[in-house]
Amino acid sequence: MSMKTRAFDLEIKATPDKAGRFSGYASVWGVTDSYREQVAQGAFVESLAETSGKGRHIPILWQHRSDEPIGHWTELREDEHGLFGEGELWLDEAPYARIAQRGMKAGAITGLSIGYYVRDSSFDETKRLRTLKQVDLVEASIVTNPANDEARIDTIKAKLAAGETISERDFAKVLRERGFSRAATDAIADVGFKAWAAGAGQPHQAINPGLGDLAKALSGFTLPKL
Repeated sequence: MSMKTRAFDLEIKATPDKAGRFSGYASVWGVTDSYREQVAQGAFVESLAETSGKGRHIPILWQHRSDEPIGHWTELREDEHGLFGEGELWLDEAPYARIAQRGMKAGAITGLSIGYYVRDSSFDETKRLRTLKQVDLVEASIVTNPANDEARIDTIKAKLAAGETISERDFAKVLRERGFSRAATDAIADVGFKAWAAGAGQPHQAINPGLGDLAKALSGFTLPKL
C-alpha cells in the first residue's frame, strides 16, 4: 500500500504568531478534486484517536520532505466543515519553519498537502466518484503552491483506469515534469502518443485496451519530491 497525497489551499483562521502557533482547516468535506475523490466526514476519527492514544502528534513537514519537519499539530479534530487543526511551528529549531511563518503571514504560502493511507472507500460507478470513508493520516506538509493535479502522473493514470482519454498536452506536461527536454517530449508525443491516440477511446468500449497499455507504461514513473 503506497501513501497518497492530497493538496489544496489551507484555510487559515489564524496566521502564525510570534511563537509559531496557527490554526486552520487541513481538509474540507465534500470537495471533489481532480482525482475524482472526496473525503467524507468521519474519515479521520479513528486514525486521530489511535495517534492520540499513542501519545503522538501528527508532524508538519516542509514540502513533503520527511527529513524537514517544521512543526507539529497540537490539536486536530473534525467539525461540520472539515478537519480543523491547531499547529505550532518550530521557529527556533527549523529554518524552514521561519520561512513558512513569514510566507503564511504575507499570504504567499497557503498550500497544504496531507499524506495518508486509504483504509476504506466507496466508488460511485454512475458519478465516477470515489469517497474516502476512512484514512490513516500520516503527515501534513506546508507547500509553496498546492500541487497542479492535472499535471501529475497519478491523475493521468486515474483517468486511464476510468476509460477516459487524455490530451497530448497532458502527456507532454508529465514528460517535462520528469526532466525530458522539449525536443525529446515532442518526439515521444509525435511518434508514440499520437499513434496510440489514433486508436484509443472507442465509444462502445468501457475501457479501451490501449488505455491499459499506456497506464502500464506510465507505472514506472514516480512523482518528484517537492
